[in-house]
Amino acid sequence: MNVSSSSTTPLLDQVKVPADLRRLQTHQLRQLADELRAETISAVSVTGGHLGAGLGVVELSVALHYTFNTPTDRLIWDVGHQAYPHKILTGRRARIRTLRQGGGLSGFTRRAESEYDPFGAAHSSTSISAGLGMAVARDLTGGKNNVVAVIGDGSMSAGMAYEAMNNAGSNNSRLIVVLNDNDMSIAPPVGAMSAYLSRLLSSKPYLGLRDIAKHMAKHFPRTIETAARRAEEYARGMVMGGTLFEELGFYYVGPIDGHNLDHLLPVLKNVRDAKHDGPILVHVVTEKGHGHPFPEASAEKYHAVNKFDVITGTQAKPKSNAPSYTKVFADALIAEAEHDMRIVAITAAMPSGTGLNLFQKRFPDRCFDVGIAEQHAVTFAAGMATEGLKPFCAIYSTFLQRAYDQVVHDVAIQGLPVRFALDRAGLVGADGATHAGSFDVTYLATLPGFVVMAASDEAELMHMVATQAAIDDGPSSVRYPRGDGVGIELPPRGTPLAIGRGRVVREGTKVALLSFGTRLQECLKAADDLASHGLSTTVADARFCKPLDTDLVRRLAAEHEVLITIEEGSIGGFAAHVLQYLATAGQLDDGLKIRPLILPDVFIDHDQPTIQYEQAGLNARHIVATAMSALGRTVAFVRA
Repeated sequence: MNVSSSSTTPLLDQVKVPADLRRLQTHQLRQLADELRAETISAVSVTGGHLGAGLGVVELSVALHYTFNTPTDRLIWDVGHQAYPHKILTGRRARIRTLRQGGGLSGFTRRAESEYDPFGAAHSSTSISAGLGMAVARDLTGGKNNVVAVIGDGSMSAGMAYEAMNNAGSNNSRLIVVLNDNDMSIAPPVGAMSAYLSRLLSSKPYLGLRDIAKHMAKHFPRTIETAARRAEEYARGMVMGGTLFEELGFYYVGPIDGHNLDHLLPVLKNVRDAKHDGPILVHVVTEKGHGHPFPEASAEKYHAVNKFDVITGTQAKPKSNAPSYTKVFADALIAEAEHDMRIVAITAAMPSGTGLNLFQKRFPDRCFDVGIAEQHAVTFAAGMATEGLKPFCAIYSTFLQRAYDQVVHDVAIQGLPVRFALDRAGLVGADGATHAGSFDVTYLATLPGFVVMAASDEAELMHMVATQAAIDDGPSSVRYPRGDGVGIELPPRGTPLAIGRGRVVREGTKVALLSFGTRLQECLKAADDLASHGLSTTVADARFCKPLDTDLVRRLAAEHEVLITIEEGSIGGFAAHVLQYLATAGQLDDGLKIRPLILPDVFIDHDQPTIQYEQAGLNARHIVATAMSALGRTVAFVRA
């Protein structure tokens, strides 16, 4: 292929798919990796996104695609944060600057996007389970391909990863797991000796001798066989640090410098070619954010960044006159904790994402980051609640799904006052369907004894945090969106609300809009528009889905011709509770026109939140059109 001499990425320009990469000479791969890193930085500077994880695995991405015959060999990236270099190498470079944009590439791996993405991932710790499933399927169908799962050390903190490893270790299916260690101190210093030993232990001669020794040992008394096996395992464990993985049934190789292709390539080739039944773990040590362009240090290594200037590294910060809901939650919780020593906070590896990093600075002994372990976080909080503490469990709505059994069994059935703060409620923009908080109202409000709230603005969030602090006889939840508030004045501390009582924001006579959550602002806009059509409109903020303010619902139904409920959640949520009450109370028998507006029964792809809500039909113009239709009128439906 002819390459322009002016190109800054001449080798990368030749790589359209991994087969092109495999035609290069090994001595060219260092330059290719440098070009790939530069292209990744350039792309994310335009789109924003998860940068640090991808920069840490540039060399590993090159080495894996060079060594393995992808896509026939399956390559699974855990979470997908680190998959941008992989996407560039697998036919998606031309679209890489559409990352996380409407109609563009997903920020995570996605089966529908490419044959090089064998498994979609946006929540962590699924790769080993999926990889083992693929390996067993391959063996049952007579396949010969390799299956490789790349998992980060953070993802290894989740119980699911160990469940999968335990199962894989007792299975003869051949699975290769690459542990990308970029933070934990599991490894001794990486250097030439470590690289040499890793090549030795992954080589055919060593594995062959090891198998011969195993067969020979079986002819000796069992005590000698057991002693020999243990001596070999623990000697390797003391030298290499892999005892834990060996005990789980994996053949351990490592640690290896993940930025040194001279170390990576021979080990991966040995592992690929080894005639070894069962799982193999290759321990690779990398630096998250390796080669990042930013001048200052960062504890989080630029896990997720806004758009930035490639030359200066300066990130574009969106301007807002209002604080983020996450910051308001953190400040409100700190204010409550100042007055109550029993308040503690729990997060599952998301201290900054949930705002608990601020709480941790103020109360370091009362904040607990349990790692990527939502199930443990919930039951840990339940244990605290049994002893009289007031645990606030701050977990994204979509992540709490992973701990639903614990919410039901360990919290709800026992009536324990665990307080759930659910960030990222509703549609979340660039992260798309995998991170959208669509289901929490449905899956929590169905549980007996739960108090389920949704904040309509940042002041309401403060009041709801104070309400949760005051609830001491059962579990509660408050949901709030990603992004900034509406800019209203905030009190120094929240005031507890009357449980199960909503509020009327605007009085009218013809149409009633009952909002649950932050669509309240759209309801107020819709009320203005309806007023211009001569329709007097009441706007109410439900505040509570459970217990439902039945007095408010009854009044709205009795005094208005049309009642519309609006929420940022799926079917079975707030509207279902309203309709259930109205039906059993007989208020649907006399001609009330009721219309529920909910998220549609589809997964909405990544885009700007305003566009997502337009697609969902939950903006002011949709509310107006719904009211007019219920009254038998038509309205000009101008495209937004």
